[in-house]
Amino acid sequence: MSFNYIDIDHLQLAAPVGGEDKAREFFVDLLGFKEVEKPELLRKNGGVWFEAGKINLHIGMEENFVPAKRAHPAFQVDNIESLKGYLKEKNIIVKVDNRLPGANRFYLDDPFGNRLEFLEWVK
Repeated sequence: MSFNYIDIDHLQLAAPVGGEDKAREFFVDLLGFKEVEKPELLRKNGGVWFEAGKINLHIGMEENFVPAKRAHPAFQVDNIESLKGYLKEKNIIVKVDNRLPGANRFYLDDPFGNRLEFLEWVK
């Protein structure tokens, strides 16, 4: 082959039509992502884009939305215990999973029911 994969450009999650404000509350206000302006030609599609560090996350609106219960992005975090404590203080349910050797990780659902994973590799 004469090509190489470099990195993931962005992740996209689906949400029900009209869910942009809920997405902002969750990803910006709760998780600390920054909203990024969508290109003008794509704005008519609805949705909202976010970034945090090297992570680019797009939330796309779907008419017949069904949350992703199994498929999910996994966000690598420094000081995951601090994040976990913060989320618990905000009454967010975190589901701890100790089945991956060498990883401290948990799952939570976004406001639309999509599964999100957060992990920190133990050194």
